[in-house]
Amino acid sequence: MSSKYLESLYPSYGQSFNMDKVLFESKTEHQHLVIFENEQFGRVMALDGIIQTTEKDEFIYHEMLTHVPLLAHQNPKKVLIIGGGDGGILRETLKHQQLEKIVQVEIDRAVIDMCKEYFPNHSQGAFDDPRATIVIDDGIHFVRECQEKFDIIISDSTDPIGPGEVLFTNDFYRLAKNCLNEGGIMVAQNGVVMMQPDEVVNTRLRMGQYFAEQSFYTVAVPTYVGGAMTLAWGTDEPQHRQTDLETVRQRYVASGIKTRYYNPEMHTAAFALPQYVIELLKKTS
Repeated sequence: MSSKYLESLYPSYGQSFNMDKVLFESKTEHQHLVIFENEQFGRVMALDGIIQTTEKDEFIYHEMLTHVPLLAHQNPKKVLIIGGGDGGILRETLKHQQLEKIVQVEIDRAVIDMCKEYFPNHSQGAFDDPRATIVIDDGIHFVRECQEKFDIIISDSTDPIGPGEVLFTNDFYRLAKNCLNEGGIMVAQNGVVMMQPDEVVNTRLRMGQYFAEQSFYTVAVPTYVGGAMTLAWGTDEPQHRQTDLETVRQRYVASGIKTRYYNPEMHTAAFALPQYVIELLKKTS
């Protein structure tokens, strides 16, 4: 009989998974990591009681967090990824052949090592690509010391609990902004808005201080239960978010990338926010 894994993200609501087989469990230097098999979702990874990724639907999240900023930007050459130790964001980023350099900063090498072993389809060899530089460091320490500039910054962090909490602070947004080239774009995981409305409000108040345009786009990922996720968006170039459908189509076709969820229509539709989110954001103005 399989045991149950109860996700503890919310104090009064959750989801449970049958752990058909526990593949790995360890208390790493930074967090409690468990990887198990589930009949519905395939392999599942959880950190400190919170589901991080599953084999079945990871592509939805990774494609939308990656291709929206990369195809909104006219000509990105350098990308900085904060977090993303499972390799999914790196895999999707490397599909863009015009990129010259991708730097990924992950706080916990154990996450990368375990994901290479137990989730090889997430990275599909991306960690060994010559365009990728992997740095083991705290994301906020990296951006504080970084002398490089990037066209795109993707913050693929855990929720603002434990090691991921610092990646939702004023300091992090300010320091990350300093690492962007003129006209650059920053995007970040921002939680399931129906369940975590404060994250949207706090991100607008904090991130909005440093970008001429701070907004959100949405995607529904079954694993992240509770409705649509908001993905934070920050740039000083309003044209990026307003890129028309035909232009996105042209860039998508020219890129030659293959996707399972993302397409130009999903790209443009994602920026249409539900009214309750719009009302939430009014509280910050």
